Formats: sequence, C-alpha cells, structure tokens
Amino acid sequence: MIKIGITGSIASGKSLVAKIIAGKKYPLFDADQAVKKIYKNKNIKKKIAKHLKIENNSKLKKNIKELIKDNKKMLKKLERIIHPAVRKNMKYFMKKNKKKKLLVFEIPLLIESKLMSNFDIILLISSSKKLRLRRYLKKGGKKEIFITLNLNQIPQARKNKFCDYKITNNKSIDILKKSVKVFINRYV
Repeated sequence: MIKIGITGSIASGKSLVAKIIAGKKYPLFDADQAVKKIYKNKNIKKKIAKHLKIENNSKLKKNIKELIKDNKKMLKKLERIIHPAVRKNMKYFMKKNKKKKLLVFEIPLLIESKLMSNFDIILLISSSKKLRLRRYLKKGGKKEIFITLNLNQIPQARKNKFCDYKITNNKSIDILKKSVKVFINRYV
C-alpha cells in the first residue's frame, strides 16, 4: 500500500488535487471533513467549550473563529483537543483500507503536526499568498481568519524540505490537472 500525504497552505488547492488523485478509484481521507465530524460530537463540543471558556456552544464554530482571530493561544488550545481526535480517525481509516493499493490523505497541517513518518510520499501544493487569500475570500472566508490560520502554518518555502514532490497552483485548473497527471505518472 502506498500512502500519499497532501499538504499545503490554506486555500492552495489541496482538496482539488486530492480529489483528482483519488478519483473514484482510491480512498481519500480529508482531515478538514474529519474535523467537521468531530465538531458534531457532543463530548468534544463540551470539552472545547470548557477549555476555551465558551458559554453558548450551539454556535461553537462561530465563537471559535472569533476567539482565534484575536488570540493565537486559543488556537493552540483548540488544536490540543482536535488533533488527537483527527489522528484517531486517520488511523482507523488506514486500518479499514489496509488492503487497498493506494490511500490519499489531505492534511493541511501534516508537517506542523509532525505526521511525515505516516506517509510514503508527501506532496506539497503551493500557491501565492495573494491568490490564496482571494480564493479564501471567494469561498466566504474572512481576511482576519485567513491571516490567523496562515500564520499558524509553516511557510511554504520551509515545507519544501519535508516533501517529496511539489505542485505550484498559480494558474488555471487545466494546468493544475496536467501537473497532477505528471505526479500520478511518476508515483502511482
């Protein structure tokens, strides 16, 4: 089994690349989707609300975004709760799909979380900060949240040394698809 870890800065195009590689043929683990499921767990919601001192956890994600925008320590507290749960989901995914030829993992904080040893190939998706911000805003994100999340990630240039392959996503989707095809032909 080959395990491909896909990482990159916020709004760099990781999701699209992961979906192209996985297609309908290979299982895909999406860390962001795992986090969304984790937020639906009542015990986790209570734990987050308690640790971050949030009174009303019915609008938990909105409250968290406001907290982390102004306080980087709150983001670290949140990560100490969320990341172990994501790792647990990831290990379950690996176990469930252990007979598959290839597994694709989209993990934004793969390097920041020191998960490199879990993968045979690490693929970095990079893009200019200006373009990433524009993509993030187009999806309805707020500039302050982008800045906070972007600062929490290791700069793309420093991620290079941990990665086996890099795709730059500054142009059209067609050009990105061609770059992904080159990667697939080389590694899959």
